[in-house]
Amino acid sequence: MPPKADINKAGWEQSEFPILCETCLGDNPFIRMSKQEYGRSCGTCARPFTVFRWNPGAGMRFKTTVVCQTCAKVKNVCQTCLLDLEYGLPTQVRDMALGVVNDAPTSDINREYYAQNMEAKLQSGGGAGIKGAGPTRTQSAGKEMLKQLARTDPYYKRNRPNICSFFVKGECTRGDECPFRHEMPASDQKQNIQKSIQDRYHGRDDAVAQRIMTTHAESQGLKPPDDPTITSLFLPLVPATSTEDSIRASVVKSLSSVDPSEIKSIVHVPQSKCAFVNFKQRSVAEAAAYAWSHGLDVDGEQITVRWGRGRKKPAEAAAAAA
Repeated sequence: MPPKADINKAGWEQSEFPILCETCLGDNPFIRMSKQEYGRSCGTCARPFTVFRWNPGAGMRFKTTVVCQTCAKVKNVCQTCLLDLEYGLPTQVRDMALGVVNDAPTSDINREYYAQNMEAKLQSGGGAGIKGAGPTRTQSAGKEMLKQLARTDPYYKRNRPNICSFFVKGECTRGDECPFRHEMPASDQKQNIQKSIQDRYHGRDDAVAQRIMTTHAESQGLKPPDDPTITSLFLPLVPATSTEDSIRASVVKSLSSVDPSEIKSIVHVPQSKCAFVNFKQRSVAEAAAYAWSHGLDVDGEQITVRWGRGRKKPAEAAAAAA
């Protein structure tokens, strides 16, 4: 007679092998893993799950799974690095490029309940997780952008040991026996650059994603202007049939993660076939520039986006007139 199920473990997750990307798995084909059932709580849904720990290669640091398999399947990410399994990019970059909406709760309330519902849908073969929010043309352009940014080969350098904090302070006495790296961090490698698990998973203020999107936007001619007061984006050559309402609908649909109230105004100039999208905050304008670096779909046409120009100060305007 089978043993009775423990009611206290209802909803907890058991698994036989982790969901990992090739980089985190390592280059050793004979890898050995330790397995601990209910070893820790999931970093996103807080449910206990089966934890795996392994060494991805000689001279590398030990790695472990940090989220459960249900959460990994919902977002299609690695259980360890939380990067997308198809493109190897942060979820914030992927979701912004494809215009998808994440309906998973980001607060502690209902996280476990949501995860259990998603697990039931996955087991029954139903769809779960993020939902598309952009038209087909926009998603196709976003996929092309992701293909350009994707890393095609494993990046095993990411598995290296962490930098020795004692060496940075000049106090490490272990020398070659120290299991950590003895090198000075780069100027942009700060302790706070590694965000929490939930921020990486849900794509909120991810520093790595921010750098990727900034670099791509600059390569497309969308480098943020030095003037912080510029909060408008210029849409040249909009379709002749476009109206202010249709442009607003396209903007709101493409910025699914942005509150529509952040849009200050949309100015349509039919005679010049152009439009200006003005935002209330510079940060929102920059997020829109990142999302539209591959173009904005307006009434069936892909529109190239550019930053607007700042207004000249009265003194500068008087000097130019003179």
